[in-house]
Amino acid sequence: MDPNISSHTTESTPMNKTSQPENAKCGPILTLHFLALIIALVGLVGNTIVLWLLRFRVRRKAISVYIFNLALADSFFLCCHFIDSLLRIADLYDFYAHNLSKEILGNISIIPYISGLSILSAISTERCLSVLWPIWYHCHRPKNMSSIVCALIWVLSLLMATLDWYFSEFLNQTDPHLLKNVDYLVTAFLIVLLIVSFILLFGSNVALLAKILCGSKRKRLTRLFVTISLTVVVFLICGLPLGFYLFLIYWLGVHLHPPFCYLYQVTALLSCVNSCANPIIYFFVGSFRQHRHHRSLKRILQRALEDTPKEDERTASHLQKTIEVSESRDW
Repeated sequence: MDPNISSHTTESTPMNKTSQPENAKCGPILTLHFLALIIALVGLVGNTIVLWLLRFRVRRKAISVYIFNLALADSFFLCCHFIDSLLRIADLYDFYAHNLSKEILGNISIIPYISGLSILSAISTERCLSVLWPIWYHCHRPKNMSSIVCALIWVLSLLMATLDWYFSEFLNQTDPHLLKNVDYLVTAFLIVLLIVSFILLFGSNVALLAKILCGSKRKRLTRLFVTISLTVVVFLICGLPLGFYLFLIYWLGVHLHPPFCYLYQVTALLSCVNSCANPIIYFFVGSFRQHRHHRSLKRILQRALEDTPKEDERTASHLQKTIEVSESRDW
């Protein structure tokens, strides 16, 4: 899915669903591509550290499985946009960069985007259930549910992107009628995913906040709640606009004119900011009000994912020196 806008034509012409209408006044913005390169590089470093810690240093828990897969999706997404920005900058400086390579990157990048959106929705939903109905949740939750959910999300994301690419490339010339019907199905899936994800992300966090502030049995604030809330807020601001843009441009065929035709470059950059911000959130929340001699990356990440109220952190820290009690919990 490559909504790149060519600067070599002078009038708007309808394109297929994998590209935006061409317009002479909407060429690529060099500054945005350089910013995307820098942000993607920083985000790749941060997410790689998170992946390494969760894979080799931090004991496996339900939340750590979700965060690991979210960091994997962010790394995949940033890698695609890093290479894509390099190719576009090469084009601007008259180096040869094959359009097919950029188109393939555009189609591939939708896989980690959908996966990240779905994983974050699953985190928020499961966290909400564990707080609102803790007894039911702990009694009925399957042991490997987080791994199963993440595997299903990756498979469905890969399937959707594969179908989109296959039907776009092969059916456009052979059977346009069948392609149109497939487009309707993919359109329905995408809009349902966006709406459901928004409701889950926004609704679950509002319910948790109401439980903490207004419930009859108030639940004390934990670092895990702060971590998830900040991650969701950043995604709603920076990550979700790209999904709605894809829906408007690719599936509805809405043709945008200056200055709105720059929306793809802006929303793609914002999505890179979202993927880059997640590891920063983890390490910020984990290091907040922490003693200097405890500031190892492993301990910082563990603190960001702890469901221990702040008032009890000192006691939990002493207990962890003998046995890691907090890590035995699922959340």
